[in-house]
Amino acid sequence: MNLLELKVGERINYTGCMTVMRDAAQRRIEKLLMEGSNVPIDLEGKIVFYAGPTRTVDGRFAIGPTTSERMDKYLKMLFELGVSATVGKGERTETARKLCREYGRIYFVAPSGAAAALSEHVERLELLAFEDLGTEAVYEIRVRDFPLIVAIDCEGNDLFEFIKSANGGDRL
Repeated sequence: MNLLELKVGERINYTGCMTVMRDAAQRRIEKLLMEGSNVPIDLEGKIVFYAGPTRTVDGRFAIGPTTSERMDKYLKMLFELGVSATVGKGERTETARKLCREYGRIYFVAPSGAAAALSEHVERLELLAFEDLGTEAVYEIRVRDFPLIVAIDCEGNDLFEFIKSANGGDRL
């Protein structure tokens, strides 16, 4: 699948790996880079999923997207480390739209409020880095037919802006 060909509003069922991380892990990566230290994970070509997996009673991992807008302060760093796309929920800032256009990257949204249902698409979860951060550590998940919608395409087109325009500018 060529991410550059996907357009805003397109739906896909993604099969492959995603790197799972949130604020704390990105903050630590930023600190490592500022100190001139090596980042313990390779993000080149990876899809970063803003989520925090939690083990359920049956041993599966419930996993659902978290709000993406608060991650925007780290987005340029992720793109410079080679991240090809991000996954989360909700709108992004104008800065994120510009960065997606500048770097030719994609922002997907995943169904929110459906962590248990999404867990059925997770085949494997592996800790990659920062174990001390618990659910905010960096994980890799292997997913099958994971539902995603292109919310910002590589041209900076924004699904949320299109919807707001159709609704007379009202915020979602």
